[in-house]
Amino acid sequence: MNWAQAIDSYCERTGPEFWSEPVNAVTNLAFVIAALVMGARIKDQNLPLARLLVAILAAIGLGSFLFHTFGQVWAAFADTLPIVLFVVVYIFAANRDYLGLAYWPAFGVTILFFPFAAVTIPLFQMVPGLGSSAGYAPVPLLIFAYAVLLRRGLPRVARGLAVGASVLCGSIFFRSFDASICPSFPLGTHFLWHILNAVMLGWMIEVYRRHMSS
Repeated sequence: MNWAQAIDSYCERTGPEFWSEPVNAVTNLAFVIAALVMGARIKDQNLPLARLLVAILAAIGLGSFLFHTFGQVWAAFADTLPIVLFVVVYIFAANRDYLGLAYWPAFGVTILFFPFAAVTIPLFQMVPGLGSSAGYAPVPLLIFAYAVLLRRGLPRVARGLAVGASVLCGSIFFRSFDASICPSFPLGTHFLWHILNAVMLGWMIEVYRRHMSS
């Protein structure tokens, strides 16, 4: 694998230069801002998983910034790995603290996310226009599934998860729409994926914080 191979995936990028995607790069500040806000909200609470999620949220912003500036294979990994880590940690938190599973059962159910994604991603790849965003589509589906499971026992959490999944669906739409709108709007819409995702991930931490605080 050529780790330094250039990647040109988004409408805004017009060349290999560091600042070839200035809006896509700068809007990653939204993740940092969301992390700072949520870090302040949990600073006086003993919520180690929430603290870990906040740290990963900040790492998502950094990784995405690296990808939208350097635009190389290694930076793509720096972009995607923190996102996967956030999803896995949040699923574990949901299994343990929403569903009430013990540590090892919660961990075991968390690992099932990977075969779930392996089965559902090819199905989402059949959806016209979804493109590479098919890799993210299993996540809102899973969040909606947890919302359904929790609607009776934890209705407040269920509503919060449904809101988060809905925002994520919107951000996936804008990520998918980026290439098709490029001829008429060269800036593209990927930056909206950043902003909405930052809001959504911060909100998901807030849902968890409220549940644990109550």
